[in-house]
Amino acid sequence: MPELVLASASPRRRELLTIAGFRFTVRSRPVEERRAEGESPEQYAMRLAREKAEAAWEGRDEIVLGADTIVTAGGRVLEKPVDAADACAMLRLLSGKTHVVLTGICLRHPGGAIADRELTRVHFTALSDSEIEDYAASGEPMDKAGAYAIQGLASKFIDRIEGDYFNVMGLPLALFYRRWKELQSRRAK
Repeated sequence: MPELVLASASPRRRELLTIAGFRFTVRSRPVEERRAEGESPEQYAMRLAREKAEAAWEGRDEIVLGADTIVTAGGRVLEKPVDAADACAMLRLLSGKTHVVLTGICLRHPGGAIADRELTRVHFTALSDSEIEDYAASGEPMDKAGAYAIQGLASKFIDRIEGDYFNVMGLPLALFYRRWKELQSRRAK
């Protein structure tokens, strides 16, 4: 079986792969995360996933998993907040509404690449100004797309989701596993 390499420094992605029983190494290389003019959120997430996988791939008998998660709300792409004020603005946009979490994945392998994406709708409860400010002050939103962590302090703000919970954490495990098995069956032929 080829080695699995995670092209991400995300502790959440490492945790999810570990929980799911995968053995892997981490090899993350920097990729500029800037949305191109006219690029749709889906194209953006997919492109970044592919670029991350390509940057980490060394051409050996390995499969490199690249992933990128973005949040869209009100027609905007919500990246990681630059400061607490930006986090508060994002949380106000999410408050009492439904938004979309989109993760692009790419499995780079010796024969090419398989790319796919997962979409989850997340329903936030209405938040007061003090809830937003307290959460932003916790520091948790600062390295999260959309300024929240579903598995952390913000869990109490999530009314419901439609789709893959792990996608909201940053790695749609079922989608990844389907594509992983597809690669394994190709190699067995």
